[in-house]
Amino acid sequence: MSARTKNAIEAAIKKGVPVIIATGRALSALPEDVFGIEGLRYIVTANGASVTDLIEGGSIYSNCIEPGALEKTVELLRRYDFMYEFFIEGRAYVERSIYERVETMNFAERHIKYIQTTRKPVDELLDFVLLHKGSVENINVNFENQDDRSRMRKVLGKLKHVTLTTSFDHNLELGGETTSKADAVKTLCLRFGISEEDVMACGDSPNDLSMLKAAGLAVAMGNAKDELKAVAGYITSVNDEDGVAEAIEKFVLE
Repeated sequence: MSARTKNAIEAAIKKGVPVIIATGRALSALPEDVFGIEGLRYIVTANGASVTDLIEGGSIYSNCIEPGALEKTVELLRRYDFMYEFFIEGRAYVERSIYERVETMNFAERHIKYIQTTRKPVDELLDFVLLHKGSVENINVNFENQDDRSRMRKVLGKLKHVTLTTSFDHNLELGGETTSKADAVKTLCLRFGISEEDVMACGDSPNDLSMLKAAGLAVAMGNAKDELKAVAGYITSVNDEDGVAEAIEKFVLE
C-alpha cells in the first residue's frame, strides 16, 4: 500500500466516513500494512463470507457454505487433481503434498511466494475440511492452464447452493449460496444506518462485480476487467498508480 493511498484512507476515516477493506483473501492472508491503517475497524474477507471487527475483535457476520452443499462440492472435487485451498475461520489451508512442490507448478513467482507465506499445509485436505464443514468460508481452485480452468468452470457451475466467481486469471472461487461482497456491504450498511446509495465501492476483478452493482457509486480501477468497467460510474487509475486514493480524494475528501 502506497503512502498516498494510506493517507487518503485515514483522511476519510478522520472525516467520519466508514472505510471498509473488502477482499477475497482469508483474514490471515492480509498484508500487514492493512492492519496499520489508523482508525480502520471493519474488514470483509473471503468474498463476503466474514466481516471482522478489528477494534472489538472477532467476526460480527458470517455467511459460510452450507454443510450439505459443502459435502456435495467435496465429493465432486475428489474426482479431479487440482490445487484446492479452503478458507476456514480466517485461515487458508492447502494439501501438504501440493504445498511442498508448489515451486515446480506453473504459477507466477509472486503467487508461489504468496502460497508459501499464507497457506497452512495439512494432510488429507478434503477429509480435514469435512471436519469443519460448518465453517468453510471459501474454496479456491487453482489451475496451471486455461483449458482446465474453462472446463472446470462449466463443471463447478452445475453445483447447487454455491456461488462461483474468480479474482485471478488462474483460479475459480466457490462460496455460499448468498455469499458476496455485496451481501457483506449490505449488512454493514444496516449497521451504519445508511443506504447502499451512499456507498462508493472500488474494484477490479469479477469477485467485486456484485459489490459495484450494489453501490451508489461504482468505481472501476484502470486495470479492471471490462465487465466491471461496464457498470462503473467512474474509472480511476490503475492499482499501481494509486487509483483508490484518486477516487477517495475526488469523491470523499474534496
